[in-house]
Amino acid sequence: MFEKILIANRGEIAVRVIRACKELNIATIAIFSEADRDALHTQLADEAVCVGSARPRDSYLNMSNIISAACKTGAQAIHPGFGFLSENSVFASQCGDCGIKFIGPSASAIDLLGDKANAKALAKSAGVPVIPDSGGIVEDLETAEKFAEEVGYPVMVKAAAGGGGKGIRAVSCKEELENAFFAAKSEAKSAFSNDDVYMEKVIKDARHIEVQILADSFGSVIHLGERDCSLQRNNQKVMEEAPSSAISGDRRREMGECAARMAKAAKYENAGTIEYLVDKDGNFYFMEMNTRIQVEHPVTEMITGVDIVAEQIRIAAGLPLSFNQNDIKISGHSIECRVNAESPERNFAPSPGKINYLLMPSGGLGLRVDSAVYAGYAIPPFYDSMIAKVITHGQDRDEAIRKMKRALSEFVISGVDTNIDFQLDLLNNEDFLRGDTDTGFVGRFMTGYL
Repeated sequence: MFEKILIANRGEIAVRVIRACKELNIATIAIFSEADRDALHTQLADEAVCVGSARPRDSYLNMSNIISAACKTGAQAIHPGFGFLSENSVFASQCGDCGIKFIGPSASAIDLLGDKANAKALAKSAGVPVIPDSGGIVEDLETAEKFAEEVGYPVMVKAAAGGGGKGIRAVSCKEELENAFFAAKSEAKSAFSNDDVYMEKVIKDARHIEVQILADSFGSVIHLGERDCSLQRNNQKVMEEAPSSAISGDRRREMGECAARMAKAAKYENAGTIEYLVDKDGNFYFMEMNTRIQVEHPVTEMITGVDIVAEQIRIAAGLPLSFNQNDIKISGHSIECRVNAESPERNFAPSPGKINYLLMPSGGLGLRVDSAVYAGYAIPPFYDSMIAKVITHGQDRDEAIRKMKRALSEFVISGVDTNIDFQLDLLNNEDFLRGDTDTGFVGRFMTGYL
């Protein structure tokens, strides 16, 4: 097992990894930007190293500074968290070149699966259902128009590299295609330094369902059930739950087996997530694979009892999985709400600033809060606006929802705006309570909200 790990991230995921390391008796090194000098993760780690100025490219994306910090402090491994360099194959390779273990998949797996067009080709070869698509990169507008005519509108133009909702455009008719095509390419170039795009047919009224997998270096791959991530705004997840109320036991097993089969085909190691779209008839289609820990991993931990971050570390250290597929049992229901420093009334504009007062919900069974903020902390304007994740667990979905309403009603924060009231309004929506949601649900809900 490792003796010292550097966490190449910030915020609540850095705190989450530090806590897992402490429970494994592993020393930790935090990195921070000048804007994060007083951040919680720097206080919880055994050591902390400044790696640059506030701008991400100068600090949390500065590969040479991060690897230098790892070498100087004697770190044997680097956990990248999510975002930043977590799916950067160059960074993973550089870690290996310096004798530092990257806690994640190999650089070759990241390259293979990080390119959405290649990932879909792999899915097809592994017998995983896929959305009708362009079969590769769409080089020009003429090819885009031909594909759209063949499969019929609506279609989606998507960046081949990256994620996070960047470089994606929905197209409902031919008149919209030209602007959407070049806008997606431009955004992809800006976000990922790669303007390649591919296209796929839009599955109407679909749910976004993802399956968590874990794979070790001994060829064992297991799945941990599914998460329903259908509640999204601008392709960014708002609320997640596990398991999905729309997935039956047989379909759950089938989706999990497909996810494991694809991971094996990619010779994948560590934690990963296979994402599907599921139509109204229950048919599922592979969408993409994320080669990292997910923001919403706690809901899976709550229903399975598996510490996914600890397993990541064990796998990277060369140890086998702690369990097999038959050991995984789904128990109850879990919901996660992302609390962001933003103002829903101002079109969800970010709300950085100093937190004057903070009372986070606590107490009672089945409640977890993952956060890195505290009273007196100044939220910097340079990074993601998420400040906490509130996770509840109940014997069934109704109980998990009731616990979440109670928890959010106890969450008090002053000095910045948050989306807490917006989350409560979603939780009280009758369609949500019935489980009648899809990826367009939040958009429809907001029509009467703003």
